[in-house]
Amino acid sequence: MLAKIRKLIVQVDETRIEMGQAVTPPTRRALAMAVIENPFASRYEQNLDALIAIGDELGGLLGDKCVAALGIAPGEAQSYGKAAIVGEAGELEHAAAILHPKLGAPLRKAVEKGAALVPSAKKRGGLGTAIDVPLGHKDAAFVRSHFDAMEARVSDAPRANEIVVCVVVTDSGRPLPRIGGLQAHEIKGEDGLR
Repeated sequence: MLAKIRKLIVQVDETRIEMGQAVTPPTRRALAMAVIENPFASRYEQNLDALIAIGDELGGLLGDKCVAALGIAPGEAQSYGKAAIVGEAGELEHAAAILHPKLGAPLRKAVEKGAALVPSAKKRGGLGTAIDVPLGHKDAAFVRSHFDAMEARVSDAPRANEIVVCVVVTDSGRPLPRIGGLQAHEIKGEDGLR
């Protein structure tokens, strides 16, 4: 493995009641995070191929961990998202190199298909910095019931020379969605939009 991983964290958020109403079945979101060493901390590097390759590794690793934590088959995943927090000795482009060129393809494999773009966020921060990982339906970006986010945070990361890489996968949309729009059962999943 190219990534030097200091720590892996996996957690599941399950909502059973919302505003006094039962959520049946419960909505579940799984978050997997890798705290990795930033090979380019404290120096400018024109070629970010090493981080792009790390993104390729982490997309599958973190996506698989999310699916396993939910206890579902890959095809049962409904939405996904990705994010990264770069420590102070790094730059936002380091997060972009991990998230954008290659992380998506192995994540899509982990959730079986994934025609829609993977929503993403990035920021720079210190120990305990939180980031909201944006979520959207994996096969159709216009499904409003799946517009959501999950907060990600590691109490002792990122250190100055680290990056926290986050992936979220869900088995549902928001609890009790009711704002209309394209419904999950209406998805064609051909163009990533509808």
